[in-house]
This record gives sequence, structure tokens and C-alpha cells, in this order.
Amino acid sequence: MLALSPRWRAATRHALAAALLAAGVVHAQSPAPAAQAALPAAAAASAPDNSALDAPLFYQLLIGEIELRNGEAGTAYQVMLDAARRSRDEQLFKRAVEIALQARAGDQALSAAKAWRIAAPDSAEPLRYQVQLLMALNRVPEVAEPLRELLAQTPVVEQPGLISSLPRFFQRSTDRKQVVDLFEQVLAPYLEANGTRASARVALARAWLAAGDSGKALALARRAQVDDPSFPGPALLALELLPTQPEAQRIVESYLNQPKAEPAVRLAYVRVLSGAQRYADAARQLEIVTQAQPEQPGPWLTLGALQLELRQPQQAQASLERFISLRQAAAAAPAGAASGPALGPQSSAAADGPDDDDAQGSDAQGDLAQAWLLLAQAAEQRGDLKAADAWLARIDSPQRALEVQARRAMLVARQGRITEARAMIQAIPERSPDDARAKLLAESQMLREVKQWQAAHDVLAAAAARQPEDATLLYEQAMMAEKLNKPAEMEQLLRRVIKLKPDHAHAYNALGYALADRNQRLPEARDLIAKALALAPGDPFITDSLGWVEYRLGNREEALRLLRSAYNARPDPEIAAHLGEVLWAQGERDEALRLWRDAQQRDAGNEVLRETLARLKVNL
Repeated sequence: MLALSPRWRAATRHALAAALLAAGVVHAQSPAPAAQAALPAAAAASAPDNSALDAPLFYQLLIGEIELRNGEAGTAYQVMLDAARRSRDEQLFKRAVEIALQARAGDQALSAAKAWRIAAPDSAEPLRYQVQLLMALNRVPEVAEPLRELLAQTPVVEQPGLISSLPRFFQRSTDRKQVVDLFEQVLAPYLEANGTRASARVALARAWLAAGDSGKALALARRAQVDDPSFPGPALLALELLPTQPEAQRIVESYLNQPKAEPAVRLAYVRVLSGAQRYADAARQLEIVTQAQPEQPGPWLTLGALQLELRQPQQAQASLERFISLRQAAAAAPAGAASGPALGPQSSAAADGPDDDDAQGSDAQGDLAQAWLLLAQAAEQRGDLKAADAWLARIDSPQRALEVQARRAMLVARQGRITEARAMIQAIPERSPDDARAKLLAESQMLREVKQWQAAHDVLAAAAARQPEDATLLYEQAMMAEKLNKPAEMEQLLRRVIKLKPDHAHAYNALGYALADRNQRLPEARDLIAKALALAPGDPFITDSLGWVEYRLGNREEALRLLRSAYNARPDPEIAAHLGEVLWAQGERDEALRLWRDAQQRDAGNEVLRETLARLKVNL
């Protein structure tokens, strides 16, 4: 017998260890002699748990893993699958599936899963693999049988969870109607069972939504909520339906009105409301979250940001300072100390080393920097520029250097030192190619804030000349052209933006609103704004524009309805100016005055509000 060289023996041992661990044959090291001596006599006397690994299987596994390491995935798969069939070991079947998947051989992976199922008919794992592989191969009709069996083998208490997870398996299907048919066929018994009725309806509703029928999805979500009002599934689905089915909001509100509503659902609702710029509604929901879980820092940060959007600087400062105190307390706590119940599901990855801790620390520092930036904005809104600069001085983050310096430049510009402010922005180092563009946008924004319309227009025009296909630069230039009373240039630029980005809702809205505000081409203005609202359903500023054009067209009742809806979603001073004018024209002057006073308290410098009051000769 030829002796193996030490190097070959080491390589063989390494490959063998990998093979045995991968196959699940070796689960732990044998106890050391000292540990063996310490074992109780009863345990030592018990019968040993012998491994099923014999010499032929040992070398078969070794050969399979060596073939895989040598790039022979096909041979490794065949060897491993043969070993699995001989031993009927589930870990070896799983390893064969993994080898096939690693080689992107879907059909072979499916064959291994089927063989695994035959060898272990009472095991649910091969069924799960079979279902997922069939879906990945887009063989939807074949999924029915293993999926039905998987559901039948799942314990009753676990069936709702499995049913709820099914739509994720089918996200990549190219034939969504086939998935609906599959769900209706397989889930039929579960649509009538008490424990699974609600989850089955939600799963089927998600299939209909993916197939493009939001009406059927909404109807099923309603029935699911009736079946189980405490189940969050219908509310989460309703959040996805809101853009096309506004009635879905009733499902969300009905769920959230329950005492035991999950905070994660409320936070998801906050994200939807914020995305639709319904900041007042989002802030109200966050206030409920912070009252229920005051020790959770994250919601306080979001609440502070929303309060700033609503021009509530005092409330924003209180929320942001609360966030900072909680975040700093958590950072000072001993490692591993609990910081309160989590609001949502945590990552499945455990903290395996310093990299995870460093990442968490980095996130915490990023959150603190964001809070300091927001506190600086709150101080600006109060007119306390010194406090704003003090908050900005706390931020030491290279990633936020441009943002911080731009805010500092804004503070300088507000003191009338425009040239110095521009130089501050222009001197910011450029860390990436995008930084040059970001600096130009920051400079134009700063000039816009201090009403240097022409200078802002010139900066944007020069930038757009270098990047003529940049829709953002063109849109901002159009806004400055409007401020300079150059309607022809504004329209030309906005139509160019629309050509470059046909889904640019704000370009349609800006053009339509400009026409309506000048009382020109009102039917065209209404069509443009309606197009914008179709692209961004529920946007309060676009709804405000539509209300304004309806007022210009003489449709005062419709204008009132739209403007009230916009103001309720976002009580912005500009929307208040429009709503107040329609109320004034309707003779409801007390309500108009109340709205205008509230808007003036929020932002006395708002141009639209000031122009409206001056034109109507109203002295508040």
C-alpha cells in the first residue's frame, strides 16, 4: 500500500471534514478525554449512538466533495445523489440539491428533491424544495400536487403562517393568472376552515393583486378582516392597495383602532402616508407609536422630521432631542443589554464579530448626524441662526460634508452674505462625480431660498447646458424661469422634461398650475394636472392644483372639495391660501380668516399667502 505524503494527507483530511460537515454526518467534535472522564456513569453505560457512515459511504462522500472542489459539479452531484439514495440520509439529499443549485442546474436540483421526497415521505423539507424549484423553473401547473401535500403535512397551528408566506414563492412567475388559478385550487379547503380562512383569503388576494385585479384583492381583504379582525394581513395588503383603491384605508384604520394592533403595521402606514405627503396624518400615527413605546428611538426621529415638514419647530426639537437621548443611552449601555422591544422583525444574522458591531455603531452615528441636521433646520425655522450653526458643528461625517456645508452656507446667505455663501459651497471637495452636480443644485437651492431668482436660474442654466438630458436640472431651471416671469421659457423647459421623463408628475403639475394661476388655457391646465394626479395619486400639492384650476373654471363646490382634501392631508400655507380664497369667495369668511391666521403662524413669509392677502385686501 502506497503511503500518502503529509501534504496529501492534510488535503484529504480537509476535504473529508468538509464532506462530512456538509453532509451532516458529523455534527460535533467528540468530547476530550477529560470531559469523557467527567461523564456520569449512567451516561457512560448507555448504548453509543453509532453513525451510519461506513467505509464505502465515507469514500463516496470524499470523492464527491473533491470532484466539486475540482470544478466537476456534474460528477459531484451524481456521486452525492447516489450516496443519498443508498443511505436515505436527508442531509445528503439536501447536499445534492445544493450542488445542483450551485451549478445552476435547476432540473437536476428538482430531480434530487423528488428522490428525497420518495426516500422521506413524511418530511416537509423536500416538499418545500420541490415547490420552490418548480416556481423558479416557472412550472406553475406542476406545483399543485406538492403544495397541497406540503399544506397537509404542516401542523394545523403552523398552516396560517405557511399560507401567508406563499405569495413570496410566486413573485417571479411570468403568468400571474396561472398563479391565481393555482391558489384557488389548492387553497379551496382552507378558505372555509376557521383557523386558516383569513390567511387564505389574503394570500389569494395578493395573487389577484399581482395579476392586476386590485378590485378582487380589495374584496378579499375586506372578507379576511371580517373573518379575523385581529389578523394584520388584510391591513398590510390594504396599504399596498391604497394608491389605486383609496377605500382600502378603511381596512387599515379598522385594524389600527384595535388596542392590540401591531406597531409594525402602524409604522408601515406611516411610510405610506409620508410617501403620499400626508404628513399631518403620518405624524398623528407616529404620536400613537411614541406614546405606546416611548423608549424606542426610531419613531421619535421620524416624528421630528415630519413636524419640521409641518413647520412645527418647537415640537420637532422636543422629538429630536428625545431621540438623541434614547440613542445615546443605548450606545452607553453595556454590550448585549436590552434596549426595549423591537418594533419590527430583526435581521436573522447574529452579531458574529466586530464587523456587525461596527456597522451598528455606524448606523447609530448616522442617525445622530441626521438628528443634528434636523435640529439645525428647526432652529432655522425659529429664526435662531446661531443655534442652527451650533447643531451643525456637532456633525463630523465625511459622507455628510456637502450637506452640512450647504446648510452652513444657507445660514450665511440668510444674513445677506450671498457671495460668501456661494464660495462656501463651491469650495466643498468633490468625493465622487455626482458631487459636482449636487453642489450646483445646493447652490441654486440656497439662492432660491434667499430669493436670488436670476442667480439661481443662471447656475441651473449653465449646469443644464453641460448636461442637457438631466431632467432634474431642467425642472429646477423651469421653476426659476417661472419666478422670473418668463412663462414661455418655463413651458419650453417643462415640456422638455416631460419628453425626457413622461412619468414626471411634478412637471405636468407645474405646467398646469402655472396656466391656471395665470387664468390661461384652463381646460388644458386641468388635463395636465389630472395627468399629474394619475401619476402621483393623492399628492396634496397636485390635488391643490386641481382644486385651484376648478376654482378658476368656476366650479367652486368641486374646488372646495379638492382643496379641503389637500389641506387635510397637508396643512401647508400655500394650500391654506387657496382654500381660504375659495371660502372667502363663498362668503365663509370666518373660516377663511382662521385658516389664513394659522398659515401665517406657520410661515408668515410664504409668497402665495402674502400675495393672496394683499390682493384680497385682508389684514390679519
